[in-house]
Amino acid sequence: MSHEYSLYGWHLSFFTGKTRGYLNFKGIPFNDVQVNAFDLLYRIPKKTGATVMPVVKTSDGQWLQDSTMIVEEIEKRHPEPSAKPNTPKQLIASMLIEAWCDEWWIPIAMHYRWSYPENFELFKRDSGKALLPFAPNFVRKPFVNRIANMLRGFLPNVGVIPEQFEMMEAWTHKVLNILEMHFAQHDFLFGNKPTIADFALVGPMYGHLNRDPSPKRDLLDVRPHLQAWVNRVHSGKGGTGTLLANDEVPETLTPIFETIFTEFYPMIEAIVVKLDEHVDSDNLKKGDTVARTLGKVSFPMAHGQFSRAGMPYSVWMVQRIVDQYEKLSLLDQISVAEWLEGLGYGNIMNTYLGPQLQRDKLQTRLAQYS
Repeated sequence: MSHEYSLYGWHLSFFTGKTRGYLNFKGIPFNDVQVNAFDLLYRIPKKTGATVMPVVKTSDGQWLQDSTMIVEEIEKRHPEPSAKPNTPKQLIASMLIEAWCDEWWIPIAMHYRWSYPENFELFKRDSGKALLPFAPNFVRKPFVNRIANMLRGFLPNVGVIPEQFEMMEAWTHKVLNILEMHFAQHDFLFGNKPTIADFALVGPMYGHLNRDPSPKRDLLDVRPHLQAWVNRVHSGKGGTGTLLANDEVPETLTPIFETIFTEFYPMIEAIVVKLDEHVDSDNLKKGDTVARTLGKVSFPMAHGQFSRAGMPYSVWMVQRIVDQYEKLSLLDQISVAEWLEGLGYGNIMNTYLGPQLQRDKLQTRLAQYS
């Protein structure tokens, strides 16, 4: 059946789960296309300039890449039901959680998939059927192994190394406990309706933690409220619900914002230092492409220091939040500032974020206009 949109992705994919949940919520019929080898290695790079998933093809021939920008575009085309809060505190709060989920959770998701061998059977089965749907297993196996080895090769870059496993797992249990308590009281992050924050958080939860056998058993099955939330968000429930009244950000999320401001933001600040050094040493000008990674950065996680490669893309995600904040009316900015002040981070919107960046496929470039 032909629909206005086709989603190209895998159920295994971090960002495909985010995008599929969002499309389900919007109530927009779409073709759910499992990416095959031809799509991955030829069609998608040709259409988007990057070997990525998910991508969304529109009936008018556009190919949309990057889950955040896919949501932005479809919100413009189909305003209701909106996934973006229309009140200032909930809007900025949802964008903070979205950036945190998209950029911080990748090592967690990759660790729980690739550090536990029992998960590989699911990956091998699902990716093999998707990549080479009509091929026998003896043909699929070497191709799947090639993809798996490529993905495993990214692990050290994002900090998934044995000496950091204990730290990541302590952090994960702590945060999942916070979320379990929150979802015992609320259907979604900000009430009875999902927002961009819910769809971002379901990315690591659906594709990785609630499908791969090991984390599903040890992390999600033992947290039934969180698991029920994953199923609600991915299936698209809540389209007729409402957000909390009076622009309320629930107190049960205060510990989440604590980790955002004391762990995620220090990561961003460490990347900004590397970014400034990169711009100076390479004498970059407006419009120039920025390196995808900028060397190792270190920042707090749980009770230790986590190290990984710094990615300017993460900085761009946070710059988007400040840009949105600056577009608010003065009264709305005051409302957001008062909320942040109550959390103890009243100056967070004034954090130095380096030169203005623009998204460029999987990378960034120095903005030509600020």
